[in-house]
Amino acid sequence: MKFDVFLNDIFFLPFRVRHLIGVSLILALFGLSAIAAEDIAQTGAEETLQLIKQAEKLSKKGNIIEAEKLLRRAIELNPRLSAAKLKLAYLLVKQRRLTEAYDLSFDAAKADPKNSYAFAVLGVTLLNAGNFKDARTSIYNSIALNKKEALAWAGLGMLDFYENRINKSLESLYESVYFAPNEPDFLFAFAQVAARAEKYKESAEAYRRFLNISQDFDKERRDRIKGLISFLSFLGGKQSLYVVDGQENTSVDFKLVGNRPIIELKINSKEEPLRFVLDTGSGTSVISNETAERLKIKSVARGGLARGIGGNGKFQIVYGFLRSVEIGNARIKNVPVYIRKFHTANEGIDGYIGLSLISKFLTTIDYGNLTFSLVRKDSIKNVKIGGDELSLPLRLTSSGFLSGEVQLEGVEVPLNFIVDTGASISVISNALAGSQELSQFTKGEKMRVIGAAGITEDVPSFLLPRVTFGSHSRERITAVALDLDLINETSGFMQAGILGGNFLRNYSLTFDFQNSKVIFVPIK
Repeated sequence: MKFDVFLNDIFFLPFRVRHLIGVSLILALFGLSAIAAEDIAQTGAEETLQLIKQAEKLSKKGNIIEAEKLLRRAIELNPRLSAAKLKLAYLLVKQRRLTEAYDLSFDAAKADPKNSYAFAVLGVTLLNAGNFKDARTSIYNSIALNKKEALAWAGLGMLDFYENRINKSLESLYESVYFAPNEPDFLFAFAQVAARAEKYKESAEAYRRFLNISQDFDKERRDRIKGLISFLSFLGGKQSLYVVDGQENTSVDFKLVGNRPIIELKINSKEEPLRFVLDTGSGTSVISNETAERLKIKSVARGGLARGIGGNGKFQIVYGFLRSVEIGNARIKNVPVYIRKFHTANEGIDGYIGLSLISKFLTTIDYGNLTFSLVRKDSIKNVKIGGDELSLPLRLTSSGFLSGEVQLEGVEVPLNFIVDTGASISVISNALAGSQELSQFTKGEKMRVIGAAGITEDVPSFLLPRVTFGSHSRERITAVALDLDLINETSGFMQAGILGGNFLRNYSLTFDFQNSKVIFVPIK
């Protein structure tokens, strides 16, 4: 069978697929097949095509469940028609049901090796599963077959986005929107990347077009996007953001509290020192409601609910704007922030420094010396990073998290984990915790987890015998099991866990955003 070694647990999908379809195997399978594309003009064809059209309309309105039913009905009427199978596969990708999506798209591409759309759907499926290498092969093959295949261009754009090639990503997404201007998924992807590229007016306009075209009846999602449009429009009126001033490099001490690095900084030229957590698990910096009120920082836009860990998984989105942030001798002007309630008032935390700010520098968090260092991009060439370092590719999720491949003892394949300096403890997903491989490592101890969205009690914990990141391993790492579905809804590719401070504290971490890598140096 094709899937003799294929595990149904979705976190194993990308790496099982990697074994199954290396580049040579892809070429062999699809080169030898010679099954012709189906003839649409057969019994039931008219009804089948009508069902596909109705499903597409329902999908644009956000009615995924009914759209899926129609596509399955179309397949029943005409089992050989690949169009219905591929539309269903793409619909399943949107729902993160990647195993069946892979089956459908793989079989369609194998049956018709000249079907560019089949390779595009297969590539996007692999990309969402985190198998970047084989996703790229499938997407390239799709474009080679049809340079106007919009889904393939969108997939290539998101692949480059995740690997931090923002300009290349935008170029590919321009192509996808050009070839399919009324496809809401491509407009949404373009809007996301345009915002990351700091093209805020273009991003806002793309989100507006998305709302006009999608007809998505999910009010919560539409409210969230409307609030984002207001914020992007505000940012678009600024001459520039994250303007770096001050000395070429600076270094400040931090305190390690609960495995989280906490620094002191100043906001808006005020003398009051504020306590901020260095948080690679947050794309945008955050300030607490109380601190914002005390410093008279007003909201500039709001709307919708954000997704996060803890409580009911949601919290109100409020956007703010800081004139300046001072860290040591570095000054960063025009900094966008979120303003929200913190659920750890007794810790005296005023905010979190996110990736969007520190990505303007070569950034080092040294857990050994308890120092946080920033080097301006124009001075990076003068900096030497020595020692027994480990350089790993830097991947960014759609929602702004850092992600890397982690190996857990007892699990045969590597898994995607968010690298989160703002998390005290490591995390594994509920799905992974329930697997046969990891369920044996439960500690029986329940924990209290405080997240952006609130507090969760009685969270099960696990003692992982060995956790490996690149070539470095740590033994007996405690992790809690949480529902990561809300995170995976917006991450772009599947995350199986979070690598928290109880692992990261053993290293000095240097984030080189300019060269898309993170460097780990073990603490002696």
